[in-house]
Amino acid sequence: MQVVLPRDYARRIWRAIIEFELLTEGDQVLVGFSGGKDSSFLLYGLQALKAKAPFAFTVGAVHVDLGFAESSDTQLLESFCRDLDIPLHIERTRIAETALGRGSQNPCSSCAYFRRAVVNRVAVSHGYNKVALAHHHDDAVETFLMSQLYSGKLETFSPKSHLDQSGLTVIRPLVYMRESEIIKFINTLSYEPMPSRCPLQGKTYRWKVKALIGELTRENEFVYTNLAAVMRAGGPMELWPPMASREEMREKHQRIMRP
Repeated sequence: MQVVLPRDYARRIWRAIIEFELLTEGDQVLVGFSGGKDSSFLLYGLQALKAKAPFAFTVGAVHVDLGFAESSDTQLLESFCRDLDIPLHIERTRIAETALGRGSQNPCSSCAYFRRAVVNRVAVSHGYNKVALAHHHDDAVETFLMSQLYSGKLETFSPKSHLDQSGLTVIRPLVYMRESEIIKFINTLSYEPMPSRCPLQGKTYRWKVKALIGELTRENEFVYTNLAAVMRAGGPMELWPPMASREEMREKHQRIMRP
């Protein structure tokens, strides 16, 4: 397979790498490879950049079979990685049974937690120092709105984070790529990404937020870009002060009501 990225795509991935200092000389990067469009593009993109990078780094992939009723198409994944000359580690688990089991309050969160643990374990055991995840710009904006609606927080994931316990660094090189651009590029390859095996696909909070942003953006083209702008630190912000404690309320009550 000839591995070539469009110049604009490569420029934006490099921008993320440089701005957030995601890669350096000698890095050994393990990509969390679900087999879907995003992680497939990340593998392809890193291998394309690697060929012309001014410093050396290596790329590997790990696929976590979550144990759904329909198993992963490992032959498809192995073929894709073989064409890219990327080593692939496959881990078979029963995470789905745990995450979707009776009494599970938040299956998506549980699944993500256990999946990350497996990826990190494989990275440490095989000598990788960085784990690359395929979250793109749309994911960041959706996470930002989700955190407000469902957690009461103003936050999203970071392009780069360090895990003290394992010593790994987690990087997200696709944070400046839009999902539509990834789909457009993947459609040019002779590779059909593996569909998700999750029975909750299309029914999660994330899918609701994705649909909401899409609907609002169709009504007003600036909705998405405004959300993305607010997501950046350092912009204008006017928020209420922190909620007063009981002691502060008592003092204010005394001062205002009984001068």
